[in-house]
Amino acid sequence: EVTVDTDKDTVVVHDGSQAGGFAIPNLKTAQEFTKTQNFNATTLSDASTIAWDASSNQVAKVTLGGNRTLGAATNQVDGAVYVLTVIQDGSGSRTLSFNSNYKFTGGSAPTLSTAASATDVLVFLSNGTNMLEIGRSLNVS
Repeated sequence: EVTVDTDKDTVVVHDGSQAGGFAIPNLKTAQEFTKTQNFNATTLSDASTIAWDASSNQVAKVTLGGNRTLGAATNQVDGAVYVLTVIQDGSGSRTLSFNSNYKFTGGSAPTLSTAASATDVLVFLSNGTNMLEIGRSLNVS
């Protein structure tokens, strides 16, 4: 059982072994990490329309096996940053079009690298509905 006090600055966890539970105070205090915090990269499935569930794929990659469309990212969180690495397969010359919920710097999607095994990285900030491009690195080698 978990309870939160009315000031929302203390959580009390009850595990059944202690009547009062264990208080975890100071939730309003900034946390300092002593080790790197990261999201493990996940692989999106290649398909004619590539699905991106942002809740389980915050840092994702996909290898294009043909000309594809990136579907609307689902389960975005307002204020979250998402990273997508797009890789050409061994043939290259694959294209990727984007659902309208991707908004790009300058108003148009980037022209991705087309060489075999080329890698492009796109970075987005979500407003909860749209993926707003905040960075791109094309033809990363």
